[in-house]
Amino acid sequence: MGCLTMEPFLTCDVYPDDFLDELAEAGGTSFIGNRAASGTMILEEHGEEHLRTGKPILYTSADSVLQIAAHEESFGLERLLELCQTARRILDERGMRVGRVIARPFLGDSYAGFRRTANRHDYSLIPGETALDRLLMRGVNIIGIGKISDIFAGKGISESYPTKDNRAGMERIDQLWLTPSASNSLVLANLVDFDSLYGHRRDPSGYAQCLIEFDDWLGGFLSKIGVEDLLVITADHGNDPYHRGTDHTREQVPCLVVSNGSFDSEDMHTFSDVARVVESYFGLNENLPRCEI
Repeated sequence: MGCLTMEPFLTCDVYPDDFLDELAEAGGTSFIGNRAASGTMILEEHGEEHLRTGKPILYTSADSVLQIAAHEESFGLERLLELCQTARRILDERGMRVGRVIARPFLGDSYAGFRRTANRHDYSLIPGETALDRLLMRGVNIIGIGKISDIFAGKGISESYPTKDNRAGMERIDQLWLTPSASNSLVLANLVDFDSLYGHRRDPSGYAQCLIEFDDWLGGFLSKIGVEDLLVITADHGNDPYHRGTDHTREQVPCLVVSNGSFDSEDMHTFSDVARVVESYFGLNENLPRCEI
């Protein structure tokens, strides 16, 4: 929020041969795939070949990402994570501004089918100065839940609590909200199931059930919101489960705010406005960059 990006991230349909050659040499392997594809489709198409050859599957999408999929047991989870760390290092050394390198471990075989596991790990491009950095410098405790620390490459984070699914994330919010460490804290949680399990997979029924479960939890959580607290519920993009394809969709996302303070909700148009409200809540009243839409 409030980090102005002056140079675009790199997106590409295939990664260049010279980069792949360097990564292959450094990682002691070669790759199959190297194209833009759905994560589940690429496993159907190359999963058996991966098991047969031992070569990890490298692919991308409409986002600025490099994804590497490998079997947790035959290839090894730790080996996959090390390979993705190597990819992150080489991209950075080459000045290739790829937003995230994502490790995509999976299990299964061609008979029972392949399924991705919850041991995904993201290696992000280190961001510029964000609202998290400014708050941290002013003594605010920044608590990340889910893949928050991964998204920000650990930058601007005081405490991190990785979670496997929405339920674990909501339980962690409940555990932390009323603890002494939550005083003067920003608790930033990412509930990823909406996106990864149902939005990208175009599963309307699963998405609806996920919303019901979140709504049931939220009904109980609202009673914990004190008069001096601030709650913001929003999303980073759309993912219409009825839309064609598997990529993000571009409808406007909701921004729901619970606060005893005073601000004009009609003035909440961009993420920079979320940053402005959050930083003002913690007493930071500097003129933040505004992004007009």
